[in-house]
Amino acid sequence: MDGFAAVDFGFAREVLQRGIAVLYLVAFISTLNQFRPLLGEHGLSPAPGLLARAERAERGTQGRRLLRPTLFRRVRYTDGRLAALCWGGILVSTLLVVGVPQLGPPWVPMVCFLVLWFGYMSITSLGQVFYGFGWEMLLLELGFLAAFLGSGSQPPPTVVIVLFWWLLFRLEFGAGMIKLRGGREWRDLTALMYHHETQPMPGPFSRRAHLLPRWFHKGEVLGNHFAQLVVPWFLFVPILGLWVPGPVPGLIGTVAAAVVIVTQLWLVITGNFAWLNWATIVLAFSAVSVTGSAAAGTDSVGGPAVDGLPVYWFVITCAVALAYVWLSWPALHNLFFAKRQVMNGAFNRLQLANAYGAFGSVTKVRTEYVIEGTLDEDPATDDWREYGFKGKPGDVHRVPRQFAPYHLRLDWCMWFLPLGQPLEGWFTAFLARLLDADEPTLRLLRHDPFAGQRPKWVRVVSYRYRFATREQHRADGAVWVRDRRYVLIGPLSRRELTA
Repeated sequence: MDGFAAVDFGFAREVLQRGIAVLYLVAFISTLNQFRPLLGEHGLSPAPGLLARAERAERGTQGRRLLRPTLFRRVRYTDGRLAALCWGGILVSTLLVVGVPQLGPPWVPMVCFLVLWFGYMSITSLGQVFYGFGWEMLLLELGFLAAFLGSGSQPPPTVVIVLFWWLLFRLEFGAGMIKLRGGREWRDLTALMYHHETQPMPGPFSRRAHLLPRWFHKGEVLGNHFAQLVVPWFLFVPILGLWVPGPVPGLIGTVAAAVVIVTQLWLVITGNFAWLNWATIVLAFSAVSVTGSAAAGTDSVGGPAVDGLPVYWFVITCAVALAYVWLSWPALHNLFFAKRQVMNGAFNRLQLANAYGAFGSVTKVRTEYVIEGTLDEDPATDDWREYGFKGKPGDVHRVPRQFAPYHLRLDWCMWFLPLGQPLEGWFTAFLARLLDADEPTLRLLRHDPFAGQRPKWVRVVSYRYRFATREQHRADGAVWVRDRRYVLIGPLSRRELTA
């Protein structure tokens, strides 16, 4: 580092800008494919209804805003406008991935990332349960900070690079602390004896990871604690480079980043956590220093500069840093002083300087709700057929697929239902859509057992799922072993659902 200019973090900026843009590209594609059947005008939880309810409620609360900022407070929501917003986000993201805006002055990529940030916040503000995930606010915060990394004609601002380290610290250390304060399984080192099997959406290697020896799983937990509770402190060592000459401070930060990257790659291999792990990997590159990897000259438009940064850009980035210091106090208090740590919570309407964390406790038994339908008029029939989901376990012989960083929102929400989520609202609407053989809804699934025909009845059956042992897998190729427990809902007809 060289004062206000992070001259050794040009490579880090390239990875951050292009990597974050890729994540936004995936997020907008995911939204384009899924938002309308889930939250559109005729979705399971229609966004226009949410907007109308919020507007009525706000009239009775002295104008207090109950929704986070969204473009659709000023522009009436329609599915067509939502699609246009997604296509615009896809275009801007693609340009940033290619690096076109970064060729101009620093305000050009700034505008592009702020467009992505506000555009995606406009979507998440309406997303309800389908967008209620910690990595949504993480992506928003990443997009906001990326707006102030500048362009290739000047070095990255030191204060912005440090803000990325602070975000990575909150993400990793927050996840570590929530585990220590959470379930006993993290303290007795047994958590990962269950997690590979019970995680929301296993991947193709999850079963193999689950079958590894007990000592290995204990080592995984110890490694996780080290990576999340010890390593994040070393991310800030490169700041010493302002006073201590030589490559050592930067090297320590790079090693800390490498530890985070390796542990996140293991999570990528063994699970499907949407873009959470990929975002963490991209974010970890903010601590990777490469000597002299950034331009040390002034902005291409010329004019006065501070350590190679145009004066106007220096002022903007310092103002952002000061604002972040003020916004970060609740998150700092949450990490170190709060009696009950908030996990994945925002402390302001712009969702900046958030609290993060995941899996404070680990589910030890995997329960799946399997949805079945029949064409028979008599619900006492034995001809019940299962609907197949893209990521959620169903067919016991089907190897789980790798979907991350793509986010299968319906599948994730189905995982939460056996954990105590109420079986009403969007889930009731979902069953009704299946009875209607609603084409947009069926496209969210992998398999419609009725090929577009309307079933007469649907029901929901609870099963206990376990990974097959090596012997069971060799016998008939099974990936899962399941035990039927009871009929949870139904049989239900369309008439009963609308009664």
